[in-house]
Amino acid sequence: MAEVGIFVGTMYGNALLVAEEAETILAAAGHKATVFEDPEIKDWESYTGKYVLVVTSTTGQGDLPDSIVPLFEGMKDMYQPHMRYGIIALGDSTYANFCGGGKKFDERLQEQGAQRIGEMLMIDASEDPEPETVSSPWVEHWATLLK
Repeated sequence: MAEVGIFVGTMYGNALLVAEEAETILAAAGHKATVFEDPEIKDWESYTGKYVLVVTSTTGQGDLPDSIVPLFEGMKDMYQPHMRYGIIALGDSTYANFCGGGKKFDERLQEQGAQRIGEMLMIDASEDPEPETVSSPWVEHWATLLK
């Protein structure tokens, strides 16, 4: 059983729906998962050596939603070689910076030495208006990669 912190950046609630569905799937797979809707750096730090799943949408300009910016900024100077993570990025391919929020998070974690588990999932709102139909199978697979 793994411990997973699910860190959410949402604007209109879709990322939170995906995160809550992921929590249910991970629990059903025998893992302990907790959703952080307004994540803080202290929440993040409590998952060092465990697993985190970042579920974030993207603003029209390719930025992170306000709800997750304090976490992103707070981890700016961290070195995180013991962090193992996954990312579900929500975006809309009709905008220039498709899934930019998730890509920024992934880039920062890679720079800080964290280890991504599996591939980043990018969900396109213009193709999949119900993102959990795409995220649920991905989370089921991701759950099997956790030790």
